[in-house]
Amino acid sequence: MSIENIPEIFHAKDESVKDLFVYDFKMTSDVVKSKVNLSMNMFSFLQVGKKQVHFADASVMVNKEQSLLIRKGNWLWTELLDNDDIYYCKLLFFSESRLKAFLEKFGKKEDQLKDKVPFFIIENDAYIASYLDTLSKMSLMPSDFNADMLSLKFDEIMLYLLTKYGQKFEMYLHSLISKEISPFKKIIESNVYSNLKLEEIAFLCHMSLSTFKRNFITEYKVSPGKWLQDKRLQRAKEVLESEDLKASDIYLDFGYSNLSNFSIAFKNKFGISPSDTSK
Repeated sequence: MSIENIPEIFHAKDESVKDLFVYDFKMTSDVVKSKVNLSMNMFSFLQVGKKQVHFADASVMVNKEQSLLIRKGNWLWTELLDNDDIYYCKLLFFSESRLKAFLEKFGKKEDQLKDKVPFFIIENDAYIASYLDTLSKMSLMPSDFNADMLSLKFDEIMLYLLTKYGQKFEMYLHSLISKEISPFKKIIESNVYSNLKLEEIAFLCHMSLSTFKRNFITEYKVSPGKWLQDKRLQRAKEVLESEDLKASDIYLDFGYSNLSNFSIAFKNKFGISPSDTSK
């Protein structure tokens, strides 16, 4: 049995995968234990039929009274028709970056579930039914307007489910965020306190300086120069406060070519000169 890459198979061949994407999935015949590589977290709002998903160490079965939020991964899907001889669900895919942005705006806690549960069961209700009806109507709108509206609708359903399920749902959302550091971040954070210049760190990341800066701002929400300077100056202050060293002993270690530039930057950030900080 072949593996279906979802949501990629729902996009046109020349269309890139979006970070927020709705797809109306319909079937007229049963599918049992289909192999699925789910590359994005996904809401499955079941409206007609039954759905069973087998995970590595669990399985779940729902009907039209329930929906699922499923974490990305390799799963086995069984989708069964109902009495209407059709299976229909509305799928809402969202990227990790979308989830992080939502939690930064609206999250209150950073607690996580101790075990990474692969699914969260949602009890369908009148609000969700109305929400899905709005998503269906949005498909008739111009694409640019649709994209902006979908961004708002994503926040809406997340906020509603936070209200409905409280901390349990928020903990589940945090558990969906990967804690594995990317190669890009690993290189940067391994060189925070080095004396390497931006161009040199970009080279280690196999990127041009301009590409490196774009990726850095996307990841850290601040320019690399400011981020590195703040980190390095903070560390330099800690070293001066705790060790028997002077600014002249350490400025090269923190990426400054001369003592004067280091002293000026230090005073601009902390309001005192390095000599006033030394132990």
